[in-house]
Order: sequence, then C-alpha cells, then structure tokens
Amino acid sequence: MAKKLTALSLLLLLLAAGGCRRHRRTVPAGYHEFAYVSNGKSDSVSVLDLQAFRSVKALAVGRNPSGVTANPARNEVYVVNSESNNVSVIDAERNEVVSTIGVHRAPYFIDVSHDGRRGYVANSGSANVSVLDLISRKVIANIRVGNAPGLAKVSPDGNLVVASNRGDDSVSLIDAGALQVRNTVAVCKQPEDIAILPDSSKAFIACTGSDQVASIDLKSGQLLAVLDVGKTPIQLALKPDGGEIFVSNFHSSSVSVIETTANEIGNTFLIGNNPVRAVVSRDNSLLYVANFGSNTVSIYTIDMGRLAGTIPVGSQPDGLALTADENFLLVLDTQSNDVAAVRTTKLPTGSKISAERALFTMIPVGMQPNAIAVKAFQTQ
Repeated sequence: MAKKLTALSLLLLLLAAGGCRRHRRTVPAGYHEFAYVSNGKSDSVSVLDLQAFRSVKALAVGRNPSGVTANPARNEVYVVNSESNNVSVIDAERNEVVSTIGVHRAPYFIDVSHDGRRGYVANSGSANVSVLDLISRKVIANIRVGNAPGLAKVSPDGNLVVASNRGDDSVSLIDAGALQVRNTVAVCKQPEDIAILPDSSKAFIACTGSDQVASIDLKSGQLLAVLDVGKTPIQLALKPDGGEIFVSNFHSSSVSVIETTANEIGNTFLIGNNPVRAVVSRDNSLLYVANFGSNTVSIYTIDMGRLAGTIPVGSQPDGLALTADENFLLVLDTQSNDVAAVRTTKLPTGSKISAERALFTMIPVGMQPNAIAVKAFQTQ
C-alpha cells in the first residue's frame, strides 16, 4: 500500500510539473511576476514565482504581518506588521526587505496612491492614520481620526483618504493635500471595509455590527443611504466599471449586489458557507468568491446572474488575487497554509491535465497566510 501511495504521489507531482510547463507563457526577456503572501503566524512573507508556480523565497518581516500591497508605479511591495507597529518595504526586483518604516499602534493594512508616492496606514490602536512618503520612505504625518480605525483607502484621484472608525461608528474623510480631516460622517455600526468608485464620487462602507452598507457622497461629505444586506457584511468587491458592488455576507452565506448609481440592493444570492473575500475579473464578467466555511471557491457569472461552478481548494480559504493575465486565481488557505492556484481559462485542445476551471496546483507557504498582492514588471 505504501508503494502505491508513493507512486500516486509521484504521478501527481509529474502532472503538476507538466501543467507548469504547459502554462509557462511566452513572455519578453526580463518579465517578472511574483505573488507576495503575508504569513501572520510565521512573521514572514512568501514570494511565489507565478511563471513557475513555486515558492522562491521566504522573507523575514515584523511580528504578525497582516496586510500586503504592491506599488502600482514602483517595483516595491509593502507589508504591514500589526504587532511590531511598522511597515516592511520589499524591493521586488531583488526580493529583499530594504527598509522598515515605523508607524503607530496596531496597524493592519496599507493603501497606496495611484501615482505610487504615498501610503496610508490606519493605526487601530492609536486612533490615527499615518501618511507615508514612499519615495523617501518616512512618515510625513499622523492624522487624528475616530476610534479604532480599521482601514484607510485613498480615492482613485488621490485627493481624499477614507478611514473607517470601528470604535465610534463613523468615517473620517481626509484631505490628502492638506493632510487634515475634512469631514467626519456618522454611518452604521462597526464600519470596516471600504470601496471607492473609480470616479472618486462615492464611498461605500460595510458595517459588520449592523448588517448594513453605508453610501457617502465624497464631494459633499454627506451620508446618502444606509442599505440592509445579509448578516456580517465582511468585504466589498467593486466591479472595475464601478456599476456594482458585491457584498460578502459571512453569516448569511450570501452575496448582496449593490447598484452604485441608485444606492439600492439589486439582488441577493446564496453562495458557499461563510463567504469572506471576492474579486471581479477585469472585464466585469465573473465574480470569484472564497467560501471560508466550505473550503471552496465559487464562480458567479455576473451578466447571466448564475453560479458557474464551485471548486474545492484548501482549508479555510480567505484572500484572493488574480494573476496579471487573469488565467489563474490565487487562493490563500489559512488553515492548510498554502496557496491554491485555480485555472480560470480553458486549456488548449487535446490537453490531458484537467478540465476547464479546476484546481491546478497547491503551493506551500508560511503559517496562517492572510493577505496577497501580485506584482508584474519588466526589467532590462
């Protein structure tokens, strides 16, 4: 029996290797694509080569890394270390930690402006937002906001930063030029995740404490609507065209669809158990949902309004990211400590590896992976 199991394991390894060769794209010389995975219980970041689908390095960072973001304009990646109160800067060309920037207490996430010059970190233990100059790698301001800010997101035009204050049920609107709070808006209970429309006109805030989503006009700073959704709306996934937001209702095992122009709920549909994260394809056609409680990923066709498939992955899937060409979905399995790579496109005719939209491979990472960022770039 042991010999049979060994032979089977070898066969699976050969199939995975063959699949990697079949899916290695023809790319220009000097093209690189990596995924960076923060491992909360290993105090590390795993670097995955997305052309070979393998782990190439584990970088030591601060204590309990909880968020990772790629700079859209520079070949850098930033990791927020919630227990050591700092941000690690990774040079993506060398895949090395090149700097550490101290912030205030209990940060969890970082957002980066579209020009790549500023970073914004909400410090939940200090009731403020640290503003980072990413060129000089230093803090240039600490702006007082409400209690226990969980997240700070910068608008696409770079003019405003929205901070969700979980401790006092409010949202702070920060003028990014003046580096001061412009408005404080009372919303719903325990506001957390934030989605800002591409034209920077509105922000939508998920309130886990009241099972609602608030809509705010960012020009006037006025509350527009408070919408009832499912139980524990934990994350907002915005369509790239800005027309709809998909709300993952963790304790309802459902997704609510918000029509952003009308500020209305357009639909609610059942999905897998405990949906925790979702991401929309670049062409606005597909929604991918990680189901934390059923160890699956669901694929939902947005235009047709139906479930297109459910794919088993590892244990307790959470964070999601698409590769640069969107041919693969990367899924963080928080309990099995790996990244599942799910094929999202059909294989060439005659392939014998597996069917369309199937689990492709599993890549081991550190303990309790919790966030992922993909960085693709060209070097000479």
